[in-house]
Amino acid sequence: MRKLFIITTVLVSNLIFAQEKTPKAIVEDFFIAFHAKDTVALKELCHPEIVLRTVANTKEGNKLKDEKFDEFLNSIATIPANLKIFEKLIDYKVEIDGNLAHVWTPYEFYVNDKLSHIGANAFTLYNDNGKWQIIHLIDTRRKKSL
Repeated sequence: MRKLFIITTVLVSNLIFAQEKTPKAIVEDFFIAFHAKDTVALKELCHPEIVLRTVANTKEGNKLKDEKFDEFLNSIATIPANLKIFEKLIDYKVEIDGNLAHVWTPYEFYVNDKLSHIGANAFTLYNDNGKWQIIHLIDTRRKKSL
């Protein structure tokens, strides 16, 4: 009877921990929601106090811009249905230390299948009792000479 209890406990524990999503999976889910313009899913993946920033390469030089999360969600929700956006992730570099993770994703951004700009995303996530949440997202944006 004791062996059955131990085996059952181990199997249940493995199932519970196997269902915990990795930081990379959270970032993948972020882009699935982003492409679907699903603000409810985006909100679920991010901490309510997320910090959003962009380093834009402009004619005047590099500019650091902050964006409020609600404004970001509104901008996604108001993208016209006939406008297709797609952020193609080139690579993932993931580093984890305990309850802190960093995911780096170079990308190409397309609007209606035409390359708009390139850059990299840097996601910072923390593990809140078994659930990874995005707490910081900063990206670079620059035009690519073709």
